[in-house]
Amino acid sequence: MRHLTVLKYIEKIARTGSLRSAAEELGITPSALNRRILGIEGELGVEIFERHPAGLRPNIAGEILLEYIRDQIADMDRVKSRIADLSGMRAGHINIATTREVVQFFLPDLIKQHLAEFPAVTFGVNLHERGEAEASLHDNSNDIAIVFEPIHLAELQTVYTGPQQVYCIMSNDHPLVGKASLKIYDCTDYPLLLPKHPEGIRAVLDALARKVGLTLEPALESNSLDLLRLMSQGSQALSFSIAINLRPDLEADGLVAIPLDVVGVLNAGYLRGRTLPVAAARFLESVNKKLSERFY
Repeated sequence: MRHLTVLKYIEKIARTGSLRSAAEELGITPSALNRRILGIEGELGVEIFERHPAGLRPNIAGEILLEYIRDQIADMDRVKSRIADLSGMRAGHINIATTREVVQFFLPDLIKQHLAEFPAVTFGVNLHERGEAEASLHDNSNDIAIVFEPIHLAELQTVYTGPQQVYCIMSNDHPLVGKASLKIYDCTDYPLLLPKHPEGIRAVLDALARKVGLTLEPALESNSLDLLRLMSQGSQALSFSIAINLRPDLEADGLVAIPLDVVGVLNAGYLRGRTLPVAAARFLESVNKKLSERFY
């Protein structure tokens, strides 16, 4: 729809904060893009961007317009998805907000399966810190959130809720190897490799430690879960994972996973009160089915 084109230009500038960067992504010249924005501002009778040496930032009028634009884009995506579904095309675009614990293994496999069945569907996967994924649903920049230990659960229309066992990862020659399960105080005699705050798994581990009067003192903190796992190789340092992010070939890395006596919660859903486009709703059904099959 042509009337949405200029609206998408404004939204792109707001996202990038730069006229030049937005123009490059849109495939037009900065001068042409600037003329479009000046035209909109002329129609509205107000400026919608504050212009700074570092770039452009929406002012109050711009924020009001952006809210309208994002609603319009989301509505049009929903209409196109429903029309495509009626015609058998099964098309649409799906934006997914998620966290590091989900993005490595489960999500790529599911998206590949979905693309094989519905090749006209496209995806955007956006990685967020804990608490930000579900919050990002408010401006319709994301359709679905799949998060471990969400903070803003009341804002999420939950389709799936299920347990996630927490595991302790260690070298295959570690003194703790052979135990059927571990308590948190079993781990504190060894160097701890912990995710940075506010990762969901860190929140679960800290809460577990507080229950028994402990404070976890990390030897290393990182927001790279891969780095933490690899640092356990050939050492006595311990890292942690939840079931959905447990690497299937741990043994090939010389590592062992032992369950810890704590379970967190994984949630998948969309913004409460919103009607999802057909493509997004269908994919969320697949998410629910796969998670329900794997985790009871």
